Amino acid sequence: MTSAATSDPGVPPIASQKIAAAAQAIDPYNVSGGTDEHGNAVAIDYDRLVQEFGTQLLTPEHLARFEKVTGKPAHRLMRRGVFFSHRDFDKILDAYERDGTFMLYTGRGPSSGSMHLGHTVPFLFTKELQELFDVPLVIMMTDDEKYLHTRNKNEGRQKPGNTVEDFIAFAHENIKDIIALGFDPKKTFIYTDYEYLGGHFYRNVSEFESMVTLSQSFGAMGFKMEYNIGLPAYGAKQCVAAFPSSYPELFGLPDSRYPTWDPAAKMRHKSLSKIMTLIPCAIDQEPYFRILRDRCERMTDPHPKTALILSKFLTALQGAGGKMSASDANSAIFMSDTPNQIKKKINSHAFSGGRETAEEQRELGGNPDVDVAFTYLSYFLESDGELETLATRYRSGDLLTGEMKAKCIAELQSFVADFQKRRESVTDEVMRSFMQPRKLEFKGNPNPTKPAAPAVKEEGAANGEAKEGGKDGRGTKGERKAAKLAEKKAEKEAEKLASRQKAEA
Repeated sequence: MTSAATSDPGVPPIASQKIAAAAQAIDPYNVSGGTDEHGNAVAIDYDRLVQEFGTQLLTPEHLARFEKVTGKPAHRLMRRGVFFSHRDFDKILDAYERDGTFMLYTGRGPSSGSMHLGHTVPFLFTKELQELFDVPLVIMMTDDEKYLHTRNKNEGRQKPGNTVEDFIAFAHENIKDIIALGFDPKKTFIYTDYEYLGGHFYRNVSEFESMVTLSQSFGAMGFKMEYNIGLPAYGAKQCVAAFPSSYPELFGLPDSRYPTWDPAAKMRHKSLSKIMTLIPCAIDQEPYFRILRDRCERMTDPHPKTALILSKFLTALQGAGGKMSASDANSAIFMSDTPNQIKKKINSHAFSGGRETAEEQRELGGNPDVDVAFTYLSYFLESDGELETLATRYRSGDLLTGEMKAKCIAELQSFVADFQKRRESVTDEVMRSFMQPRKLEFKGNPNPTKPAAPAVKEEGAANGEAKEGGKDGRGTKGERKAAKLAEKKAEKEAEKLASRQKAEA
């Protein structure tokens, strides 16, 4: 029985020489739980991360409210604490009950031609949210950010296979992977940054960029002075992708784009700025949206603060301290892997919470909490009872490591095989149908307490009069006054920040 554990399950071998411990580092470009004084990887401390980021934990009360609003059980990833933290999740439920809808937004950085198992977790969760709430979904493929990040890692050099066109190709393959997970084409819009950015989206980008300083971007993302200028600039794109006003065509309103240049799209549509957005994502992306939330209400058309529901990372095969990585083939199960590759990776690389021998395992039991095979089963087994039985048997010694791995292998082989069968039918034509800007079809809450006014092109708009919230599309007098007050407040805050920075210099 292969095991990376010592007689104390879950504890890696101790190095003989002490070294300096490394601290936990979590941001959009780094995910590590750190190392101890012996150089051993340390599990990510999510409680500490919640404190550092200032997010809130999902509680049983949140899950009960979710079930009351949807009439369905909470998703297994919520019940088991994979999605464990949030910002304003309760307000999204309020918005759904009150207004009848909200927008879902998530994304993917395409760093290779195939997604791995860890990438599917937030998408599967998002898919179920879309089905439960019957709301529109946008999926952003950040091919530009991945190009910039990869070139930065290569010290400014562009290596073969890492051109702009390569990352667009990666994005297309990943879009096909995402579609194969079963998203509804009537409710889902997927795009790549290189191919879509423009129109009202880019207007939001430009305005948002004007509100973020370099020092704020560097502080939140961990950037350094030697990084290329593209990475700090990119953040505004990922932020405003959360604004429904960046996608007017999805809501039946015109955008200002070639070749039509619709005069009714002269102004951004204020009605769309009233729609709230929920972002399901891994917690390493939270710094982007912390910057976003601080500026939502400072836009020309103020937006409600975006809500987040945040997940833990799908553990790497090697166990604690990191996440699956597309750049390390032995850290992940890829959605293109064969059944034999899955079997070999689990048997050879999956960290075990078991004992050194079968005899010790039967006598002392194992630790499912650090066992990678059990962890993966917790993501995909629907039955809480079946999962608890596996954990109990493993702790008692009744279930051996090889048996736990065999159960995991069978489950993953089935999941990946079903995915690959669906993936074969996703043609270029199917992919482009998801990427076509068009009005999405969604119903939302059939009985909202205060239904929102429908977003429609009003009579007279053909003459350039976007009659949303005012004759000229700029909002009512009171709304313009509030926006000016918010702008003045923001200017004062910026002046105070500049004074503090000058004093500290």
